[in-house]
Parts: sequence; structure tokens; C-alpha cells
Amino acid sequence: MVRVAKGLTLVVGLGLSGRAICRHLSRLKVPYMAADTRAEPPGLDDFKATHPGVAVHCGPLTSLDLRDVDEVVVSPGLDPRMPGLIELADQLNPRTGEPMVVGEIALFVRAANAPIAAITGSNAKSTVTSLLGEMAAAAGVNAAVGGNLGTPALDLLANHPDAALYILELSSFQLEMTPHLNASCAAFLNLSEDHLDRHGDMHGYRAAKQRIFIGAEHAVVNADDPNTWPEYPVDQVSYFTQAAPKGGEWGLAFRHEKLTLMQGSTPWLAIDELKMAGQHNYLNALAALAMGQALGFAAEPMCSALREFNGLEHRSEVIAQINGVTWVNDTKGTNVGATLAAINGIGSTLKGRLILLAGGVGKGADFSPLAEPLSRCARHVLLFGLDAPRLADALTEYVSIQQVEDLTQAMETAFELAQPGDCVLLSPACASLDQFANYQQRGDVFRRWVQQRALPARGEAP
Repeated sequence: MVRVAKGLTLVVGLGLSGRAICRHLSRLKVPYMAADTRAEPPGLDDFKATHPGVAVHCGPLTSLDLRDVDEVVVSPGLDPRMPGLIELADQLNPRTGEPMVVGEIALFVRAANAPIAAITGSNAKSTVTSLLGEMAAAAGVNAAVGGNLGTPALDLLANHPDAALYILELSSFQLEMTPHLNASCAAFLNLSEDHLDRHGDMHGYRAAKQRIFIGAEHAVVNADDPNTWPEYPVDQVSYFTQAAPKGGEWGLAFRHEKLTLMQGSTPWLAIDELKMAGQHNYLNALAALAMGQALGFAAEPMCSALREFNGLEHRSEVIAQINGVTWVNDTKGTNVGATLAAINGIGSTLKGRLILLAGGVGKGADFSPLAEPLSRCARHVLLFGLDAPRLADALTEYVSIQQVEDLTQAMETAFELAQPGDCVLLSPACASLDQFANYQQRGDVFRRWVQQRALPARGEAP
């Protein structure tokens, strides 16, 4: 048993976030040691060279004696109730008054000297975070953007010490280890089944997401999804909806025969001025507008940013039109809720029909919610990967399906089946790790294949 010296902070996990935690503690001159449950974590030699004198423990945490540890800071990918830490999980730190086991965002909140805008949700949080960052830039606000997206939150403190606003995407893993966020504006966009292997059930998953509202001044939530409504006291709440807005809500309504982003009866922007496609992206725009208004951004810069925003790579990304067929990369749709949003958002806008490419590692999800919307808008569904049989069981009575070996075969088959006005949508509803290194690689394979097929068609009229 290795005894952790009295007064040391223990950093658990040497991945991207764990190393950001170590850099932060080094800057503050807080004494710490690092631990990783892997016997040989990648980049260990580089870490030791960068942090000379920092003790590193590799292997089970149960071999550490933590009775004298000052605090344990756990990377978000690791369960704070893992063996070796579970005894501390319910203890309070006498020095901070917070739990003994916290995450990186707890350290961020202690050190940040500018307001925080935070976004969570099962889906679309990266899009809304990025869009809000573009709105801040257009409005002349010196904002630093990161968190679960891009730059780790603690590195933002060092990279942008003069930031007037921090805009953070936050996952349920980050929020469950954050005692209080105290955000100026916090958004909870939607909730659908995901990460149940970590949180146990939907109640635990929702409870982690709800922590974004602890100490918040203003909340932005989905009027159509009561699971997002704050359970903690919040001074002001703004709602967005896919329907015509009531009162001061943000919503969608026709004005001068054009579908328009509205706040109550006030028009903001006709959706034909947006580069993003799909109703789910219109909701993302409404959420970002609601947050920007709450943060004091001027209207015209926000609308200007919306007009220029193309959306994110791998998220409802239009790759090409070939022979009148639109090919869309939504590989970041790694759960049922994300794919459902893409199907509903894109399917309702098509002149033709939808051809869905789906499959991979389903993480035990229930695929049945996909059946009814696909029955309304899909021409065909092509299934690949580990959980293709489970997807087939859920969908076979509702839509034409075919199981294929891999994504390439799915794309080849879709190319033969698609008709002008159709959309071929890669939105797998599954993780990628059975056949790819990550969801990005899956999307890159899709993009390259489509772009190669588009080459002979470039002479077509746009």
C-alpha cells in the first residue's frame, strides 16, 4: 500500500483533461501527484519529462492509501465511485467544504474571474456552444470557448487570462463532479438515452445534467422537453420551442409566408437566411439567440453570426449533391436522440425521401423510437456494424431495411437506391468503435467516398 503524502492533491487520469488539471495545479503551485489505472498510460514518459518531481502511480487505485490526501480531482471519463475512491465519494473536504472527490470544472469555477455561459444536453451542445462563441465574437465580446468541446476548460484560464466571458460545453461526466457552477447563463437543450453505463438509469443521467443550474442566474431550456426544466432555483428562465412561441418564448412561426425565428411576436431571422439545414438546427439557433440575449449581446451581431454559421464538421454536415441527391454526414449522431433529431429535422424538409445509414456499437440503447419517424420519411435504411441485427429487429416492421457488411457497402447501396430529391444521411445512432477508431474517422470515410463520387458530377448546374 502506497501512502499519499499529507496535503497532496491526487489527480486521477492522464488523458487530455487530466493533463490539463496537472498543468493548472502546476501554475498554482499546488502540490500534487498523478495516478492512472492503466499500467502504461500513453505518453507517460512525456508527462514525467514535462512535470519533473511529480510522483506518478500506475495501476489500481486500491493500492493507494488516501487517508491524508488533501483532495482528489478525477478526469471526466472516469467514474468517481471507482474502486479506491468510493470510500471518499460521500465525504466533504474540511478545507473547501466541497466533496473530497471533484472534477476539473470545480477547479475552473474556483479560479475563473469572468462570467460563465454553460451548455449541456444529450445532443447539439457542441453546435450551440460554437454558435454562441461566434455570436460573442460578432458582438465584440472577448469570449473563450471550450470545455468538453475543443480546449479543456482549465487551459482556457491560462490561454485567455483577459477573457470577459467563458463559454463552456459541459458533459454529464463533468457536471456530476461539479459542486456548483454559478453560471451567468446555463442551457439544458434536450435529454435522450445515453451514458446509462455510467449513470445507471435515466434518473441518474438527468440528475447529472441538472447540476448545470446550481447557482445559475439565467436558464435556457427546451419548452418541448420538461426534463430540461431547472430543478434548482434560477432567477430567470427562457424557453425555446419548435412550435409558434407563446409570450416571450423563442420559437418558429410563419411571417410573410416564410418560416422565421421568433421571440414571441417579434421576428428575428427568416430561416432561408441560414446556412444550417434541418429543424433541429433551427432549434439550436433559437437556443443560442436566447443565451446571447440573456448575456447582453446586441441583436444585429447575433443575426449576422447566424447568417454566416455553417454548422459543425460531422454534425448534419452537407457534403455534396450528386444527381439531385444530398449526402449528409451526421456521424456525431452516436445515440438514438441525436439520430432522431437528424431524421426529424431533415426528413421534414425533403422533396424526396430519406435513406439512413446506421449501425455500430449501440451501448444497450432502445432503438424503437426511430421506427415511427422513419416510417414517415424513409425510403430505405442500410444497417452495418455490431448492432445492425438489434437495429433491424426494432425497424423491420416499419421501414424497408437491408443489413450490409460495412459503411462502404452501405454507401454503394445507397448510391444505387437514391432518387432525385432524396437525402442519404449517415447518422448511426451508435458509437463507432467496432469498425473505426472514433466517430470522426467514420465521418471522414463517408466524406472522402462522397467527394470522390461527386467529382464527375461537378459539371452539373447547381
